[in-house]
Amino acid sequence: MDLKDILIKYRDAIIEEWIEHLQSEVSSRYNKRPRDELVITVSAAYDASYFVLVHNDFSKINCHIRWISDYRLHGGFSLSEVQHAYELYRILLLPILVKELKGVSLNNAIQQLNGCLFYTVTKFSDYFQSLHENQMMLYTQNLEEEVERRTKELAESESKYRLLVEGINDGYFVNQKGLIVFANQAYCDLHGYTIHEIIGKPYTELIAHKSLNFVKKLYEQRMEGKESDELYMYFRRHKDGRAIPTENKVKRIIYEGEYAVAGMCRDITERLEAERRIRESERLAHIGKLTTSLAHEIRNPLSSIKMNIQILLKHIAFNGNDKRRMEIMSSEITRLERILGEMLDFAKPLTLNLQPVPINTIIDSCLNIMDVKLKEKHIDIIKRYTKKIPRILLDRDKIEQAIINVLINSIEVLDHGGKIEITTKHMVDELKESGILHVEISDNGPGIQEEDLPFVFNPFFSNKKKGTGLGLFNVKKIIEAHGGSVMLNLKKPHGTSLLFSIPFMEMR
Repeated sequence: MDLKDILIKYRDAIIEEWIEHLQSEVSSRYNKRPRDELVITVSAAYDASYFVLVHNDFSKINCHIRWISDYRLHGGFSLSEVQHAYELYRILLLPILVKELKGVSLNNAIQQLNGCLFYTVTKFSDYFQSLHENQMMLYTQNLEEEVERRTKELAESESKYRLLVEGINDGYFVNQKGLIVFANQAYCDLHGYTIHEIIGKPYTELIAHKSLNFVKKLYEQRMEGKESDELYMYFRRHKDGRAIPTENKVKRIIYEGEYAVAGMCRDITERLEAERRIRESERLAHIGKLTTSLAHEIRNPLSSIKMNIQILLKHIAFNGNDKRRMEIMSSEITRLERILGEMLDFAKPLTLNLQPVPINTIIDSCLNIMDVKLKEKHIDIIKRYTKKIPRILLDRDKIEQAIINVLINSIEVLDHGGKIEITTKHMVDELKESGILHVEISDNGPGIQEEDLPFVFNPFFSNKKKGTGLGLFNVKKIIEAHGGSVMLNLKKPHGTSLLFSIPFMEMR
């Protein structure tokens, strides 16, 4: 059975289960929608995805995205709610693919599914965000006209004014004489306060220190009637002390007979992070091209030099220091080849060859590979394996590469007689037949500086004299390609612990 047959065979069952999950898991808004409506929207999403997966035809999914974005935005749905709804398609279809397909067919189907969902969610997010921004601009324009009309008439009550802004998803506030005199619930939530705590609070207490002078200057200019930026970015101060990136659009108004500043603010953390990821990917792509070119140019002459040194060592009887010098040259060339290998791994995109494999066996294989180095330093290996971990879809070679990189880091920093502890465990949701694999590798070495922790997975970051700074970057790249996450922690009194987690669907 191929992917087309599977999608046709299971269409009605997946749509039915998809609707049930929407009503029971995603949000109360989906639960309140009429079932007939959900049948139409889910069927359309399924059929549009079918044309992408089977015919590589994106026209229907593009039409569906434009339709559902507008429909859900007017229904008051958030971006994350609809993203979650789309993600259910992967959750429901993946076990069926694992059941019906094997080997290369399964791998190709999973890649097609992931590509389809990535395109759909990304396209939807961009379009939904665009609609939301247009809606915000339109709403702001309408609000300004409404405030002017209401100011002239002075006949509207405060209750009606509250009704107007309480339904806004973004924060709305009125700042008069430096105090917050009105705010909607969204504004309170953005800052972590209740409505009673925020009314009467000086606005300066809601601005992070690094943005305070900038925002104060804008506020003073606006209150004096001078021209100033209506839309600006600053860092707000949360109740817990965090400085969070925020966007404000403000206007001077008359509130209860006196001048004040009214504004709308929104959290832009996700937008800035998305922009950062785009810039980072572009930078890494540029570095990758340069690295690949240099690595290939260097590798060929290195191989030639190494081969000739090995021939000389085999056929010429060097004595004393001369032989030692030749051996050092051969060893250093081997190290350079390893560095070039890391650089090429950094530069090239990952393609996974997923197969059901036992993680404990993979780790034992890595330890066998590193056996000589471990014995040279008399390093003690402590294994704490959880038995009966199910076989998980992994790329064995890539996972071995990641584990060996972590082991090499530990071996290099450990003194003779050091200790490496390896722990495996997993959690399984029997109802969903899914789970999470955890693998932790820790050592009792000197550890790293705490201030270096945020940068250990950055490319080319290293405190080692002979390090490239690509080992842990490649580890993170491999684990994230499997849909997992990785973190490095400090151990007390000394040492480090690296933990990676990979979600999986239980094999049957």
